[in-house]
Amino acid sequence: MPPLKVIGIDEFLKLELPPRKDLLQPWLPQQGLAMIHARRGAGKTFVALHIAWAVATGGKFLRWHAPEAAGVLYIDGEMPAVSLQERLARMAVASDAQPSAAFDLLTPDLNIENGMPDLSSTEGQDRVDGCVRDDHSLILVDNLSSLCRGGKENEAESWLGVQTWALRHRAAGRSILFVHHSGKSGLQRGTSRREDVLDTVIQLRQPMGFDVTEGARFEVHFEKARGLVGSDVETFEALLGEDVDGRLLWTVRSACRSDQILEMVGDGMKPTEIAQDLGIGRATVYREIRKAKDAGHLPDNVRRLRPKDER
Repeated sequence: MPPLKVIGIDEFLKLELPPRKDLLQPWLPQQGLAMIHARRGAGKTFVALHIAWAVATGGKFLRWHAPEAAGVLYIDGEMPAVSLQERLARMAVASDAQPSAAFDLLTPDLNIENGMPDLSSTEGQDRVDGCVRDDHSLILVDNLSSLCRGGKENEAESWLGVQTWALRHRAAGRSILFVHHSGKSGLQRGTSRREDVLDTVIQLRQPMGFDVTEGARFEVHFEKARGLVGSDVETFEALLGEDVDGRLLWTVRSACRSDQILEMVGDGMKPTEIAQDLGIGRATVYREIRKAKDAGHLPDNVRRLRPKDER
């Protein structure tokens, strides 16, 4: 085994290193490692596919945009090929641009004979690496539970092999985006050691009062965002719907956090004051208070609101 290379500070500072570009501004840089997690049915695969589409087209998604098109390898671990095809076809119809860089797919239904690789094993990583080309700038892993089947999720040691694989691709200039499930606590499921090496961790959280008939509606929360501050990591709400022609349409708006409203009410603020402070309508404040009351989530002092305060 060759010896490790050590470099002095003076020589290191004189190195001419290429600037680090963004694949998707502001949170997914070149050589970035990131994770998106959510509970089942929250829409994380739809989000992952739209991110891949934005990167491959040099387009936009939600509040993010790709400065230029870059190649993507999308590894899907569990979705039927026909469902994946239907989603991508609808995205293509709704998009202003088509991929101008590589957008390649690795999916179970097209690999029935040998099965999908297990990324927690060296053999599985080698199989995936055989699919990676020089023009792939982003590898998207959807999702960890189906593609990392060895070991136990709660054991930190089980993650080390995957982490080493991800770091190897980062060193080669690629970015990795992992899609994962949220646990009962709301955090990403399994060992927290996963987050140590990641630049960005995003949770898609269904807002209070969410109804399953609404489809993909969630709040975007940045739980970790290395080097980002201010509006870049501000929580916002996204809703997937259709336009008048039946094409997919994402709507984005500032998040109205129910827990923030209840906290302000608990501090003695009146609904009118809360609405002014948050820049939302009074009806929204009253509606969130009523929802929390019906669900039994109100603190004691909020329960003592007089009837006229709930009009």
